[in-house]
Amino acid sequence: MAVFHYKSIELPEQTLIEMMMESVTTYKDNVAITFAGKTFTYETLFDLSKRVATGLAEQGVNKGDRIGLMLPNCPQYVISYFATLYLGATVVQINPLYKPAELAHVLKDAEVKAIIMLDQLVPVYEVIKNETQVILVAAVSFEGSGSFDLLLNSIPLKKPEEVDPVEDVAVIQYTGGTTGRSKGAMLTHYNLVSNTLQTAATQESNQGEGSERVLTIIPLFHVYGMTSAMNLTLFLGGNMILLPRFDVEETAKAIEMYRPTSFPGVPTMYIALLDYFRKHHMDLSMLNVCTSGSAPMPVEVMRQFNELTGTTILEGFGLSEASPVTHRNPLQGKQKAGSIGVSLPNTESKIVDIATEQELKANEVGELIIRGPQIMKGYYNLSQETANALRNGWLFTGDLARRDEDGYFYIVGRKKELIIASGYNVYPIEIEDVLYRMEGIQEAAVIGVPDEYRGETVKAFIVKKQGSQLSEEDIVEHCKQHLAAFKIPKQIAFIKELPKTAVGKILKRELVRAQIKN
Repeated sequence: MAVFHYKSIELPEQTLIEMMMESVTTYKDNVAITFAGKTFTYETLFDLSKRVATGLAEQGVNKGDRIGLMLPNCPQYVISYFATLYLGATVVQINPLYKPAELAHVLKDAEVKAIIMLDQLVPVYEVIKNETQVILVAAVSFEGSGSFDLLLNSIPLKKPEEVDPVEDVAVIQYTGGTTGRSKGAMLTHYNLVSNTLQTAATQESNQGEGSERVLTIIPLFHVYGMTSAMNLTLFLGGNMILLPRFDVEETAKAIEMYRPTSFPGVPTMYIALLDYFRKHHMDLSMLNVCTSGSAPMPVEVMRQFNELTGTTILEGFGLSEASPVTHRNPLQGKQKAGSIGVSLPNTESKIVDIATEQELKANEVGELIIRGPQIMKGYYNLSQETANALRNGWLFTGDLARRDEDGYFYIVGRKKELIIASGYNVYPIEIEDVLYRMEGIQEAAVIGVPDEYRGETVKAFIVKKQGSQLSEEDIVEHCKQHLAAFKIPKQIAFIKELPKTAVGKILKRELVRAQIKN
């Protein structure tokens, strides 16, 4: 069988504002956003963005300044994002769940000049405001008109600031901090426009032009939501159905009411929807494109979801440093369960030996490295970390992976998550996939813990489904049937819930920290 690969596409040196202006011209009367029963056309959305740009300029925001956005999914987020870019300023994405110390780190590290935030979050900022150089705080309220009166000027700014798409930074995207202190990945306009077009090239559905309805629950402040939900939808002239948070019942209601054609999600969302589907048998037949990213999708969850709902989840891969998408299973080609798919158009990927950096053969496990137009400019104010991550044009991801003979890639785990038990390499994802085959398991996470004899041993954290009577013995017996002895969990902990990021990614570092404390 020939190795599958996407055809190269033309990638213009264009700004996000220029891309948006083309969509406004083509789809001006289309609905761009649906939120809480309200709709915004492309023309209205962009007009509001230009008015907020005027307000920001009047408050002293200039080209090159960093503007923090600390908002859940809402129209004001999209408006503020494009208002910032219209001024030639840089968007700094901020998680609304941040505590004061985390917020202070981002504001100081990125040298944020102004912040647009949900009014309910202002007390978090007040705790650390004297530590920052912020000169403007604009609070967004969902009450009444839901506007931000401080910035919403009556006169739209006529002309966008000129920027260099290749060199000028559009967004500083902070890494999740899963492997240490959160770092600000500098993503240029060219990076983000390229990744939007690359993603669009892999996601052609049977919807007519300008008619995609995208269920947007994944946070827009997260790089996956920014590109695969917001930028991609606006490029396609589609309608973003915005929900501020994931709640399975609210999501089911939104699916029934708005009948979305596309859903970018994460594994924990699909796990919850699968459980809900079994009880309520909701109609999901309208979904033409379901994508999964941010964390590995358990093979058994994907199989059951596809089988029961009649949809197909396309698993992909990305990271903040790559705008984020680098790989995807092809919609019109062969999909392989457990695989992140193949490299996007105009993207090169290799698996290299961790020690020698020499390229490995098919099915050998090493570090995944990537080169393409979506790769970041570097980390903000971190030259050494940039040099470590970017070498000869290649991004060293820190992810362990393998490539099969057909050119499909498989993530095995993070370098730092690799468990070495009695000299054997143990990859947590392999054990987690086996655990998810058990009927009574809702969620599972595997880490390595110190062991005097083996060096490290395997510990599994299990969230049981409601009513499940699973015991440790049941789990061990199940694992014995599917895993070599050195991979079988020696410790099992039943917990009510797993720690997660705002996007739903399981935070294994929190499990490790809890182990150290205990």
